[in-house]
Amino acid sequence: MDSVEQATLEIKQRVQELTQILQKASYQYYVLDAPTIADAVYDRFYHELQDLETRYPELISPDSPTQRVGERPASQFTSVKHNVPLYSLENAFGNDDLTAWEQRWRKVEPDITRSKYVCELKIDGSALALTYQNGLLVRGATRGDGVTGEEITQNVRAIRSIPLRLTLDNPPAVVEVRGEAFLPLDSFEQINREREQAGEALFANPRNAAAGTLRQLDARIVAQRKLDFYAYTLHIQNDESKKIRLSSQWEALEFLQKVGFRVNPERQLCPTIQDVHAYCDHWSIARTQLRYLTDGVVVKLNSFDLQERLGFTQKFPRWAIALKYPAEEAPTIVENISVNVGRTGAITPVAELRPVQLAGTTVSRATLHNRDRIAELDIRIGDTAIVRKAGEIIPEVVRVLPELRPAGAVPYPMPTHCPECGEALVKPDDEAVTRCINTSCPAILRGALTHWASRDAMDINGVGEKLVLQLVDQGLVHSVGDLYELTIEQLLTLERMGKKSAEKILQAIQESKKQPWSRVLYGLGIRHVGSVNAQVLTQSFPSVEQLAQATSATIAQVYGIGSEIAQSVHQWFQNHANQILIERLRSAGLQLVGDEETAPKAQTAITGKTFVVTGTLPTLKRDEAKALIQKAGGKVTDSVSKKTDYVVVGDDAGSKLEKARSLEISLLSEAELLQLLTAES
Repeated sequence: MDSVEQATLEIKQRVQELTQILQKASYQYYVLDAPTIADAVYDRFYHELQDLETRYPELISPDSPTQRVGERPASQFTSVKHNVPLYSLENAFGNDDLTAWEQRWRKVEPDITRSKYVCELKIDGSALALTYQNGLLVRGATRGDGVTGEEITQNVRAIRSIPLRLTLDNPPAVVEVRGEAFLPLDSFEQINREREQAGEALFANPRNAAAGTLRQLDARIVAQRKLDFYAYTLHIQNDESKKIRLSSQWEALEFLQKVGFRVNPERQLCPTIQDVHAYCDHWSIARTQLRYLTDGVVVKLNSFDLQERLGFTQKFPRWAIALKYPAEEAPTIVENISVNVGRTGAITPVAELRPVQLAGTTVSRATLHNRDRIAELDIRIGDTAIVRKAGEIIPEVVRVLPELRPAGAVPYPMPTHCPECGEALVKPDDEAVTRCINTSCPAILRGALTHWASRDAMDINGVGEKLVLQLVDQGLVHSVGDLYELTIEQLLTLERMGKKSAEKILQAIQESKKQPWSRVLYGLGIRHVGSVNAQVLTQSFPSVEQLAQATSATIAQVYGIGSEIAQSVHQWFQNHANQILIERLRSAGLQLVGDEETAPKAQTAITGKTFVVTGTLPTLKRDEAKALIQKAGGKVTDSVSKKTDYVVVGDDAGSKLEKARSLEISLLSEAELLQLLTAES
């Protein structure tokens, strides 16, 4: 073997080695919740593999970790027929229904004296069918009508908890795996925060968000939204040699976890129907503490032999049933319908309700999303409406009761002109949202100023909604640039404004000039650019000039930034008024260039560790603590989970502290955090 052949062989072996290392690390992180290598180490291996595959594309394998997210968005989805139909389940609504179900199947098989049941939480997400050929993922499809679904393989590959290859040395020819894709609550809340920050309509609940995510044409958006997946059944085909022998549902779940899937850890093997009752009763209350939403329990007979003997009715399998928990709903009166004008000009109709208690809180307003939703509901002022908290989070109107409608109630007409500035409203063909496009609209200006001064943006203490309202109404401020030219004399003309307060506000405005380039970009309020996207963009474009001069295609190449975000950013910087604003901010002394000092240093013991900060700290603001952690290479999230390494606790910590204790997560005081950061820096 000559030197060239030897080098080629070594490169091929290194690619295989890196692929195996990264696949194992992903399994340990996403399936077992037990990471074995730090994120920074994973990233180094990943980039090494990516570099080798770029230089030697013939070595790229379909199961390479670099192939999870396609570079090109799909143009459309095609319909595919499922190899094995996805059946619906009969519903039960209480323990009596479960007992009646047991009695029915026992009449079909009267000789069965004892049987076991497997109980699994019914995840509120979207069912997927995954096809593996010789152990390799070749197709992912939505449930559709159970017989035919949509082929979304590119998006399925972007879900980290779905293995690209089964961890089997000698896999069957074809394996069909079924499971539920879902959005964890912390991911759902983060997405909605991002959408709110970017001026987009909020998702009503995690189920709709998951379904909408799976139908994105750009798989990079799917990867960014961090869908999760629990497998719950499988079908093995073309296995003449019977390589895999599974006799029960419980064995199947254990096998699925062994070959690389996440399986719901709350599953339980129940000897009797009374044990099933106890399981369902327990989770009817305990489900509120889960990291995802569940709307019931799926109960299956454990024995595959018994399942086969029982077979199916015309609609359902006889050997399984779904207990559905009732959604908490309440009737109330629609006292008015109003519209809000957001900072991007989005017109959002809102139902103003007679206050009603729902899921432990008082609800008096519920979003109606857009004109299409109003038409679908046919909602009118005076109607009796059924309200629920969508996903137990956001109040929504489920339906109205037309039989209780008062005489004379008329359909609600969406306004044709902006209620704030009077300009004609526009509804783009490709959007469901109606917008005011007058950049001088007071509502848009107020929203832009409030967003600019918000804690996650420039964090200007004292510049809140009330002050912004006065500044705009009195014509003192017409853009965020005007804030940096305010004088104490101007502020003293405002209501209830004393000299000391005015001086503090001007000082806070001056202090905001120290905020980093990522916060400035986020504060500009560009559509679709939330705080996370702003950080991603500023890492790739360390100065405003670089970002302003970049094409939309160049911006879209940044991992996690889709074409829609890229086009929005590019268009914003092409606007002449925005170019003038950037120059004004530059002249005012704001940070439009990244600070290298804010980048993480060399790897430390907390590099890649996940922190949650909760409660009021003695000397640090939460954002200051988060910045220190991030600067040292750590991660900061808002929700406590099994993946959290440390929870930094201040006064009045609340439920996050309780959850951290229940999960036995390490707790740190502010002093201990500072000591840890100092020791590891």
